[in-house]
Amino acid sequence: MNDKMRYLLKEWVEPIVIAVVLALIIRTFVVQAFKIPTGSMRTTLMEGDRILVNKFIYRFTQPKRGDVIVFISPEDRKKDFIKRLVGLPNENIQILNGAILVNNNPVEEGSVLKKQNYYNRGDFGAESQEVTVPSDAYYVLGDNSISSRDSRYWGFMPRKYLLGKAFLIYWPPNRIGIIK
Repeated sequence: MNDKMRYLLKEWVEPIVIAVVLALIIRTFVVQAFKIPTGSMRTTLMEGDRILVNKFIYRFTQPKRGDVIVFISPEDRKKDFIKRLVGLPNENIQILNGAILVNNNPVEEGSVLKKQNYYNRGDFGAESQEVTVPSDAYYVLGDNSISSRDSRYWGFMPRKYLLGKAFLIYWPPNRIGIIK
């Protein structure tokens, strides 16, 4: 190999390969960008919003009620969904008069869940129905409950499908901010 070829490899190919490998590692294990395709999380997230998802946080902490999470769809494993985490493992969840009850108690004051109105729909969210979240799963709902296909329809989101926590809207510029 001549000197010119060695120079090209050292100065161009090597940094590009390192950059690609680092980008793949970061996207796989640290942070990933997503685009919101539907209005199921309005007004928290709007169609076309671009968000960042922390993919490592749940390796160190447990998901909390109210977190906006991204996960593999239980109905179609080729799709990713984004919803709000409502029910934790082993809890009893009920939707009553638009409010969430956890173990027969309304969610705590100040909770973002208190600000939403949830509709009774589907096989896992019918009126007067109480569901128990399995020990390895979560109950999730879209903030725009009237227009969201969520746990009320397909049941519980298995823990193993959890990808991460949505934490930032980075596009469009007028919507940049932390996701609450």
